Amino acid sequence: MTFLEEPVPSVGQERLYAADVADDGYVWDLTRLWAHLPEAKEQLVGLFASSAEAAGLTSRDRAVIVIAQAAAIGDSYCAVAWGRRLTDWTDPQTAIAALTGDEEPFSERERALADWARTVARSPGSTTPGDVQRLRDVGISDAQIMALTVFAGLRTAFSSINDALGARPDPALTDTLDPAVRSAIRWGRTPG
Repeated sequence: MTFLEEPVPSVGQERLYAADVADDGYVWDLTRLWAHLPEAKEQLVGLFASSAEAAGLTSRDRAVIVIAQAAAIGDSYCAVAWGRRLTDWTDPQTAIAALTGDEEPFSERERALADWARTVARSPGSTTPGDVQRLRDVGISDAQIMALTVFAGLRTAFSSINDALGARPDPALTDTLDPAVRSAIRWGRTPG
């Protein structure tokens, strides 16, 4: 369903596919892309995890950041995947709020994280010392700001690569999403 052909079978490709099937019962569309460079995907996932940990991000923080970034650049795949996660961890209304930029259900810290993620995704050269200070004001240290920015930047790059190569939200993934949350995603590629 992507713009690339099925990758050449390899140990790395088999490992990625097996992990998807074990976790979800099917191979994700984006995994088919990354199976062309399985080691790169594994390294990138490792960087996601280490930067999120260094930034002190909770699972909910990561969801807020990824959804804000995905909405900012029109990435429906990550919006669907993380919208489902946020729905599972909280409720559909919170996921819809994250997708539409409604700040009501979020703490001041989460709002600062979402704003930073949107800025990193849309216009990283427009950040100011005031933007960084806002992160400090909600208790994020300079080392954590660096790690947060690595996480947000890598997530933006990941989304850009997936989108550029035609990855679409998997129907099996989209079908598990609350219908109200699904209807809040009005951008990007439609399910394959």
